[in-house]
Amino acid sequence: MFGKNDIVEVEITDTADRAQTFARLEDGRPVFVRGPAAVGDVVHARLIKLKKTHAQAVLTEVHRPSDRRTAPRCPHFGICGGCKWQHLEYAEQLRIKRKQVVDALEHLGGFSAPSVAKTLPAPRIYGYRNKIDLSFTDMRWVDDAERKELRDRGWDIESMSSQQARSFPAAEYGARPLHFALGFHAPGCYAKALDLDRCHLVSDELNTIRDCVRTFCLERDLQPYTTRTHEGFLRNLVLREGFHTGERMVNLVTSGYEASLMEELAGQLRGLGRAAPETFVNSVTRRKNTVALGEREHVIYGSGSIGDRLLGMPFRISAHSFFQTNTRQAETLYGEVHRAAGLEGGETVFDLYCGTGTIALTLAECAGRVVGFESVGPAVADARANAERLGITHARFIEADLNHPAAGVTGEKPDVLIADPPRAGMHPDTVATVREWRPERIVYVSCKPASLARDGAALCTDGAYRLEHVTPIDMFPQTDHIESVALFRKTP
Repeated sequence: MFGKNDIVEVEITDTADRAQTFARLEDGRPVFVRGPAAVGDVVHARLIKLKKTHAQAVLTEVHRPSDRRTAPRCPHFGICGGCKWQHLEYAEQLRIKRKQVVDALEHLGGFSAPSVAKTLPAPRIYGYRNKIDLSFTDMRWVDDAERKELRDRGWDIESMSSQQARSFPAAEYGARPLHFALGFHAPGCYAKALDLDRCHLVSDELNTIRDCVRTFCLERDLQPYTTRTHEGFLRNLVLREGFHTGERMVNLVTSGYEASLMEELAGQLRGLGRAAPETFVNSVTRRKNTVALGEREHVIYGSGSIGDRLLGMPFRISAHSFFQTNTRQAETLYGEVHRAAGLEGGETVFDLYCGTGTIALTLAECAGRVVGFESVGPAVADARANAERLGITHARFIEADLNHPAAGVTGEKPDVLIADPPRAGMHPDTVATVREWRPERIVYVSCKPASLARDGAALCTDGAYRLEHVTPIDMFPQTDHIESVALFRKTP
């Protein structure tokens, strides 16, 4: 018999949803294990939930490691929620990601033996992100070892307020301040952030900029914003970098605007040599949330935007523009979209959830007409500006409720439809509208296999469409996220 909190030894035999792994207890019950385990590991795990049909457990120790493991590069691995798969060999990551797509299509979508290609690997598995969004908090995340050490010295940080944290003599203990952090929120803890040493998913230059801003804020005792009291000056730090151009942007999000302070920080940033950003923006908001969006922008220096290219096509990226986070793999993704679309030059193409128009505009030279639909007004404005700057006159962008994408279109139906919905997938009404349009081909760009499976099954209802093939693309190495491009073809 097993009881809650018992430590069990099990062999990991498969992967499961939500970055979990699968094993069986001695009585044959499935057990889902949370934590960085790999297929082939023999692990010790603590049981946290027991049911007749299955159990859940948390990894406590890898007793005998699998040959599918590798050493994580980041010292924050296991605490930071950003990279949950650094412990897996890259070939294993690619295998699991393809399996996620196949499993979703078969088990959730009801597709029999779907044609799913091998996952297209990323040329860079570290240092591939062109954007990083960091949070300031007035309480630093402390791991178990440091928490115990401080408790032994008389500092009970569990019951400590932010004001008490300010009195913590960090230098005396060779520790960082407790009342300040700039980094990522630890999983399930939005009041505290992990004060990063370095993020391995971005370039050395962006890490240098982060260090500069962090030091500047600490030296001037600038206070992070907190949702507990809605006080504090520092909110977010968003850094961007053009993959092909090397141009960099700093967007510091604060609760107010202090011109002299920003000019002082600008001097520090300009002095960073090769890492110096081309532009520095201070976004200001008084909203009572932690979203990294400003209500107004102050361009401290530079143009307020940076440039990059996709498939050779130039784009301008402003502080709050959407742009694919992995530029190099976005080009791979768009190449797969182009191949699936199979354009010959005269087609009318609809692009749903078009964002700033990157897919639509890269397809435009091969199409007769392109119409993009997007519900976010500023993104539509960016798309129109991109089209004008590129001299593309046969692309039209419409701000519309994506639950009713026909709004604003009169007498037009697509020959080819591109859909790049958010993780939740398409609204059922949108699926119904697409089926009414009856395009010859539907290219579905998915960032969540379960949504692809559900929407794909709806598109194929009554045999209206058939799923031709799916190509998984690894946009985010070291994480459990997988993008894919699926082609649906209209049946006679």
